[in-house]
Amino acid sequence: MVEAARAGGAVALEHYRRGFSVSLKADRSPVTEADREAERAIVGVLRARCPHHGTLGEELGESGPRDRRFIVDPIDGTRNFVRRIPTWAVLIGLEEAGRVTAGVVYQPATGVLHTAWRGRGAWRDGERIRVSPVDTLERALVVHSSVNFLRRSPYWEGFLHLTDRTQVQRGFGDFSAYLWVAEGQGEIALSTTVRAWDVAALQVVVEEAGGRLTDLEGQPGIYGSTVFASNGLLHDAALAAIHARPA
Repeated sequence: MVEAARAGGAVALEHYRRGFSVSLKADRSPVTEADREAERAIVGVLRARCPHHGTLGEELGESGPRDRRFIVDPIDGTRNFVRRIPTWAVLIGLEEAGRVTAGVVYQPATGVLHTAWRGRGAWRDGERIRVSPVDTLERALVVHSSVNFLRRSPYWEGFLHLTDRTQVQRGFGDFSAYLWVAEGQGEIALSTTVRAWDVAALQVVVEEAGGRLTDLEGQPGIYGSTVFASNGLLHDAALAAIHARPA
């Protein structure tokens, strides 16, 4: 998985440096030829090494068995990529019998590599990472996705309630929000527009770092349209704040 992530990252980085064209998907999100070529490079390595595994990718779709497959996002943070902001990453998760058992997050522009394997911890460049010990919302940092996405979602009022209960909020979003939680730099991260390839690798990284990841209804899994991660200590309290009804 690391080999595949580096291969796809090298393709994407070459486009990032020399330039590329941008088009829009049906949902108005951007896509570049770098996304497609990077995913082909990633899947090529994975199929060569693990020919009996299936794949599910953002650009190439689904192929092969579902009981053991790799879930691929070739460039998470395409909007950053397009704007030449160097915070974007290759995400690869390994799903076995419906459970994500390993994950790789590789940032080609900086060379930073996060890995996780069920039961073996989460790591950044070979150094183990862990969530923070903060146990009160009043001391928590919340990392969220774009405000306009949140505002168009059913969770806007709940998000505002959470901001009132927490110490500080940051809005960079994408994969980096969940790495902040996994590394103990923040306590809560949430997004309201996700797909399985956005979440798979991050789920195992967060959980192996000691955190917890669900959707915004508190349900586990990677196939919802929302995602909510925490250091574990604040998960229930933060969800309760989001779903609290006005007095």
